[in-house]
Amino acid sequence: MSNLHKKPNGRGSYFDTGQLAVGLKGRALRGAGATVFSQMSIFGIQMIGTIVLARLLTPSDFGLVAMVTAFSFLFQNFGLRGFTEATIQSDTLNHDKTSTLFWIQVALSVGITLLFIGLAPLMAWFYGDERLVGIAVVIGLSFIFNALSTQHLALLQRNMHFYRVAGNEVIATILTQVVSIAFAIWGWGYWALVARRVTPFVAMAGGAWVLCRWVPGLPRRRTGIGPLMKFGMNTYGNFATNYFSRNLDKVLLGWRYGAQVLGHYERAYYLFVMPVNQLTNPLTAVAVAALSRLRDDSEKFRTYYLKGVSVLALIGMPLSAILTLSGKDLLLFLLGSQWREAGEVFSIFGPAIGITLIYATHGWLHLALGRADRWFRWGIIELMACSLCFVIGLRFGAIGVASAYTLSFFILIGPGLWYAGKPIGITFSTVMSITWKYSLAALFAGVLTWIILYGVEPTGHIFANLHHLLKILVSGTLCLLLYIGFGVVFFGDVRWISGFLSLLREMLGNIRTGGSAEG
Repeated sequence: MSNLHKKPNGRGSYFDTGQLAVGLKGRALRGAGATVFSQMSIFGIQMIGTIVLARLLTPSDFGLVAMVTAFSFLFQNFGLRGFTEATIQSDTLNHDKTSTLFWIQVALSVGITLLFIGLAPLMAWFYGDERLVGIAVVIGLSFIFNALSTQHLALLQRNMHFYRVAGNEVIATILTQVVSIAFAIWGWGYWALVARRVTPFVAMAGGAWVLCRWVPGLPRRRTGIGPLMKFGMNTYGNFATNYFSRNLDKVLLGWRYGAQVLGHYERAYYLFVMPVNQLTNPLTAVAVAALSRLRDDSEKFRTYYLKGVSVLALIGMPLSAILTLSGKDLLLFLLGSQWREAGEVFSIFGPAIGITLIYATHGWLHLALGRADRWFRWGIIELMACSLCFVIGLRFGAIGVASAYTLSFFILIGPGLWYAGKPIGITFSTVMSITWKYSLAALFAGVLTWIILYGVEPTGHIFANLHHLLKILVSGTLCLLLYIGFGVVFFGDVRWISGFLSLLREMLGNIRTGGSAEG
């Protein structure tokens, strides 16, 4: 086999993954440690960029670009959502199949770019703003760069080279923030936000080709890519339905209330979904890569999955309570007084964070089990439920739509996890049996914190006069301490904390030693 088809370490091909079954737990922990660490770094970098841009630009600038990105994300993620998962989970991948997938995605992405650019005048007419044409043209060009990197990044993830993928993302994030802030300082207005949407795809594509030495060959006929194409299109079909489910709110708000209201909503939504995505997106890559190797061992599969859900519940539930309490003060402190309405919207999103993290794991099950078709069918149901919620909430403005968004997760989580887990024998009641104590501890902690800081005197009066930063620190610390206390009561001991700390130490230990051991 040509050296072009081998791993950088020269041991075996990118396509033979049998050796990964040995030491799978260690590889998964190294992957989880690398991704969580990198996503924490990315979160911090993006937060700095968000704070700076929010003070240099206006809510209307953000709303204007959000009108285009409400549509563009669907096209930007073509292939990234679908072909990536198909490559990771396939047991029969080879060079010819991957090359053919690569060229199919590039060809389709060029067509999608031309289609999106052609639709730009229609978007401008829909929203009544001609500036959207230029924005759409520039953002549309990024679709091609996305296609050039998908298979390279998927091969790295397939071989559990998560350190390389994570490093590429961190570097791309830094470059993106630098470019967008520079544009804003130079007075380019909303074009700084356009640059923020395009730069990461260009940077990720360059890094992917450097980190993955695989070079695609010419496309070939009769390579047997039919099942991979079917899997990829079903996966993208789910992404598309989920995309409409989670972006119809912004389309409706922009159409009904304009750029100003949408700008406030979009920033609140971004700061809500960013910490969620920093956990779910990278952990999904690790979980699918690991669980796909265990699909023939149902007992281990269920054990690994439920442990992952338990960790997400332990982290996500108190995060929901803390951000619900301090959301308004957090946005005012970070973004400034012009974003007060965004702070009110953010507090509505807060209760959905923990539920969202757990609900997202239904994708782990569908993908790892190779049932993207079931995931697609569930996405259609999700779209119908969310659309109904948004239409009802629209009459009440941004607050109503945010409430509808939060409510949709509480409606969908039960049937969603039941449907996803049915093929492997995982029920919603099984998931609830390991998460209800975390949920109840967070609920009690949040309610008691609110009573102490807002509902009684004199603490309510003292707290109301504190600076925004002090409010965040006080409410967050008190809520976290109460969460730990209620958790000890519900669990009966502190092993739930020590178990998590032990896992965290193992992950951090693998971060320190895993770089040289990766692969």
